[in-house]
Amino acid sequence: MDKFTSLYTFIDLASTNRKYPKSTANNLKSSLKIFEKELNTEELKSISMVEDSVNEIFRSVVIANKEKSIVSLNTYRARLLKVIKDYKKYGVNPGKMQSWTVKQKQSTPLLISKDKKDKSKDKDILSNPIYASVNNYYKMEFSTRESAKITLSIPKDITPEEVNLIKTILDSLPA
Repeated sequence: MDKFTSLYTFIDLASTNRKYPKSTANNLKSSLKIFEKELNTEELKSISMVEDSVNEIFRSVVIANKEKSIVSLNTYRARLLKVIKDYKKYGVNPGKMQSWTVKQKQSTPLLISKDKKDKSKDKDILSNPIYASVNNYYKMEFSTRESAKITLSIPKDITPEEVNLIKTILDSLPA
């Protein structure tokens, strides 16, 4: 019978052997801590007993952690079950850890934009010169009282009427 605290040692070993990234290892440990508080003495002595009664333990965790959302608590339960599964597969016999292949997560770009020009036959070539002026505006940054930054960009070819409009707007602001 393996003790519940063996899972902490397993997570450290797996993290050291680069099977879990440090952030994942920390997340897994935090889920163990939340569940460990609700375990009785028999469950602390047996990982199999925890796995068998995880639903009953989960109810106790939900009652004890009313300030946390059910989605978060379900995530903690899933992490606990993942650690137990990995422990049974690789932790009982540490020699098997060498054969543990980690699934690489594919990074997804935050913003995917398709430019209409990409669909056309003519492609931009990096060696083509750029004809637009780079410094065609004035850029000023201001900080507000709330530590927010405001950037003001004014084109160099601004008309006198537009300058007067900006002055009027700025003069109307409270000092």
